[in-house]
This record gives sequence, structure tokens and C-alpha cells, in this order.
Amino acid sequence: MGKNLRDLYIDYESGILTRREFITRLAIVAGGTTAAYSLMISLGNNYANAEIIPKDDKRIETKNVVFKGDSGDIRAYMATPKGEKKVPCVVVVHEIWGLNPHIEDVARRFAVEGFMAIAPDALSPLGGSPEDPQKAFPMMRQLDNDKTVKDFIAAAKYLQSQPRSNKNVGVVGFCWGGSMSNQVAVNWPELKAAAPYYGGQPDSKDVPKIKAAMLLHYAGDDQRINQGIPAYEEALKKASVEYTLHIYEGAQHAFNNDTNESRYNKEAAQLAWKRTIDFFKEKLSG
Repeated sequence: MGKNLRDLYIDYESGILTRREFITRLAIVAGGTTAAYSLMISLGNNYANAEIIPKDDKRIETKNVVFKGDSGDIRAYMATPKGEKKVPCVVVVHEIWGLNPHIEDVARRFAVEGFMAIAPDALSPLGGSPEDPQKAFPMMRQLDNDKTVKDFIAAAKYLQSQPRSNKNVGVVGFCWGGSMSNQVAVNWPELKAAAPYYGGQPDSKDVPKIKAAMLLHYAGDDQRINQGIPAYEEALKKASVEYTLHIYEGAQHAFNNDTNESRYNKEAAQLAWKRTIDFFKEKLSG
């Protein structure tokens, strides 16, 4: 995939370009509108490949829940390891495509690792994430960012209220969800740990508000997102925020999404996942 095409898709996926703008520019690269639509489909996610941990896995319990957020009732998918002992908690924040089978599977992956995981649907105020992810994108642009941040903080507090919660909560997010994870860290001092994947960075003036330990994952081939790294890292150092930063050379934006064949990088994804699990176990288990 050429660099121009990758950059276009990243801008679309991150919400910078509208669907109309993306198709118009993609048509120029692809040589026509028809070719652009075909290419867009090939760039998308194949949710038939989403299930790594089956819904009926004997090690976990799953359910759909509703909790009160700043925007009203927020729907979410929960996965919890079976048993009675108290466990650490993780909020899983989806990409710009809304809550989908891939993100639900990520929640189950955390559950088999011993975490109570919740994956809220940011589009709950607009009726919930549609089955067609292309329809989710324009809906995401309608969200009130401040309210949405508070909705995810409400999800963290919901986890704390659960009988099996050990009260220690972390947040992980991907792309749009990575940016949202950074914002949760800025706005909720009770957060213990955050692991944003290729997420937009918060304003440097807000970084001193972060009390959580930060594990930052970036793709090596992700120029637009990575241009914000130097200022973020400088602000983290200046504020004495505990952080670790990894750049996965050769990987593209969205390298963790194994339903996206054009982006998924198995080596980078597996290494980042191991680091994330180890990080959360260290920071949340106490």
C-alpha cells in the first residue's frame, strides 16, 4: 500500500476526513470512484476473523450491561474470568468504527488473562453502534467529546462498583480509542494505568494531571500520529509521569487489529499485547 493511501486511510479512520472527503481523495489515488469504493472495502475490517476467544469459552463469563454515563444510559459488553476472587479491571475503548465483534473479542482476551473487562459503546447516546462500521464513522463525529470522556470514566467507576473488582482500573484503547485513553488518564486521577495504542496525544498543558502509569504503543509507519510524540514525551518527563514508550518499526497504524489484513502486523501485535498484559498485571493486581 503506498504511503499516500495509508495516510489517507489513517486520516479517515481517525476522523480528520469525512467519508465524502476520503472517497474523493481516494478516487484520485485509485484512478476513479468505482475503484475507490472497491479499495475502501479491501481496506476495511473482516469481522469474520474477529473471534480469537469464543463467546462460550469455559474460562470466562460474558454479558451485555447498561450503566449511567454523562450522556445517559451507556451500553457495554463485559467479560469476566470465572471464579470468586477479586480481579483487576480494564476499560477497553474501541476505534472510530464503534463497538464491534473485534473489540468484544479483545475484552474476552483480557478476561482469560484474569481481568474484568468492559467495552463501552461510545455511540450509545445515538442509538448504539450499527452493524455496518461505515455507518458508525459519521456518527462518531457527532459525539460531544467532553461527555464521551466522562462516559468512559463512568465505565471505570462501574467496574469499581462490581463485587469482584479489586478497585484498580486501567484503560486500553486503539486509534480513536487510544486518544480517548489518553483523555481518561488526564481527566480521572483514580486511574492506575493506561495503554493507548497509536492514539492522539493530549495537550501538553494537561499532561501534569495524569496520575496513572502510561504504556504508549506507536506504529513506526504512522507519521501523522507520531508527529505528536516529542511534545508528549517532553511533557511527561517534565511532569514526572511514569511512562514507557514503544515504537514498532515496520508496523502501520492499527497494527493490532487482526481483522484488518492490510494493517495487522502479527509480530508487533503480539509483542505489544504481551507488554500490555504484563504492564496491567504489575500496575493493577496490588
